[in-house]
Amino acid sequence: MDFDYFRSNDNNSANNNRQNLLSNGWRPFQRDFDWHYFQHIIINDTQELAQRSINLVSFYADALARKDYAWWANMVNLASDYTRSEFQKFWNFITPDAQNPDYRYKDVLSTETPIVQFVNRNSIPIDYVLNLLQEITVLRILRLLDRPDIITQYYSERDFYFPVEKFINWERLDIINTVYAYWSQHDIWLQIEPYERGRRQYTLMARNLAPLINKATHDLAVMLSGYQSRVGKVQNQFPINSFPPEIQDFTNLVQQSILNQHQLAVVVHGKPGTGKTAWTQSVAKEILVPLGYVIFILDHDAITNFVPPSYLERICIIINEADNLAQDRSLEVAQYSNKTEHILALLDGTLYQSVIDESGIQIKQRLVVLMTCNTTERLDPAMLRKGRVDLICEFTKRFV
Repeated sequence: MDFDYFRSNDNNSANNNRQNLLSNGWRPFQRDFDWHYFQHIIINDTQELAQRSINLVSFYADALARKDYAWWANMVNLASDYTRSEFQKFWNFITPDAQNPDYRYKDVLSTETPIVQFVNRNSIPIDYVLNLLQEITVLRILRLLDRPDIITQYYSERDFYFPVEKFINWERLDIINTVYAYWSQHDIWLQIEPYERGRRQYTLMARNLAPLINKATHDLAVMLSGYQSRVGKVQNQFPINSFPPEIQDFTNLVQQSILNQHQLAVVVHGKPGTGKTAWTQSVAKEILVPLGYVIFILDHDAITNFVPPSYLERICIIINEADNLAQDRSLEVAQYSNKTEHILALLDGTLYQSVIDESGIQIKQRLVVLMTCNTTERLDPAMLRKGRVDLICEFTKRFV
């Protein structure tokens, strides 16, 4: 096997990548002398500084004192790669490194992009849609942050930087190795890892990402269904003030409860055509979205596998036809499904709050659950127990 051939190819590839970086706007990072940093080394690492200084002087003395070469050849030797490498090591020791992320930050939000959908006929693409929501959140945060203060990339044993005044967007940035960016105003780091076929991993790290996440997810709605699963915006066909007066009074009560309670569950029931589903959409659009809630509309298949994303601070879950889901477990038809237990766990918060991961963003979520059903008679009695469902209203007038 010709190892020299592979080594030559590797060198050519490295040179091509370096040329690509330079041609696409990246510049070699020059380590600047910082007097305060040097003072810190003098005070705290005096012995190592003295030893490295002696070694460097000794190295230059040997380079200049070669007896078998003319004096001018010894002077030329000082400019050789080997001699320059020794000085670069010393310079790297007495100058500060390029800034790197503080991995002690607890708020971390990461996404691959673009998201690839893996789905089969037997399951709805719930993971794909939730990953898509996370990707949208991260990319929206990056747009809110706009231009960073620094952009660096380490490649082939050298640090490069991208002039921020030339920065346009992240998609057009040439990335060969790990890229770091920093926003000093928000104290936020971005790490970008390149994958094959142009895919990337974006990771945001900060002391507190919640304010930016709230801004980035404003007005977002997620529909999880076996037929149509997507991320978009919630729409309402009828404004709240078009509903009958008694429904508007109930809506006012719901709104006040949302403001006062950390967690709220509401059940509205009535015959088909009384406007139950339309009402939930109106409440979501006119009350919850302005308060910063992300809306999740779940169908029968999605409810069994849904866990609210932990990075979201305010979540509203809309479950239509709940009497077909949270059925009385004493009935035979309910024995073949675990949907009732899942809804109860959602209402209790036990499903996703029992064990909290120490890493990543952990927010004490505000949760609103809006459920519609034709009748409460088929609902499991445990669901209507005090502490699970807070407000119940019957819609009696045909509205739709």
